[in-house]
Amino acid sequence: QVQLVESGGGLVQAGGSLRLSCAVSGLIFSKCREGWFRQAPGKEREFVAAISRDGTSTKYADSVKGRFTFSRDNAKNTVYLQMNSLEPEDTALYYCAADLSWIESSVGTAVAEYNYWGQGTQVTVSS
Repeated sequence: QVQLVESGGGLVQAGGSLRLSCAVSGLIFSKCREGWFRQAPGKEREFVAAISRDGTSTKYADSVKGRFTFSRDNAKNTVYLQMNSLEPEDTALYYCAADLSWIESSVGTAVAEYNYWGQGTQVTVSS
């Protein structure tokens, strides 16, 4: 059974930092590319960041570039999203996503590219 379990969300003031984690089980983690998406109330789920299965390639939404960093630890089957300089506009439910990838350096930026999803962790940034 595939499970993606996010943690690390919470309430933080603007300018603060949070680190989200996503623990993956039931998949060969080293063969999976990963993504973070977020969804604010009344809005569609949007891409935040992606990482290739070998960790050599990353991609970020323009809105978070330079503030967020996506990393992975294949020994722990876990990915991390370090979020710095948080803004009220970052408030959303953050989802971790995974899918098998045949290409080591491939990243996915679309919701449709991922078959496995976590339940989400809430990030709230106050002004």
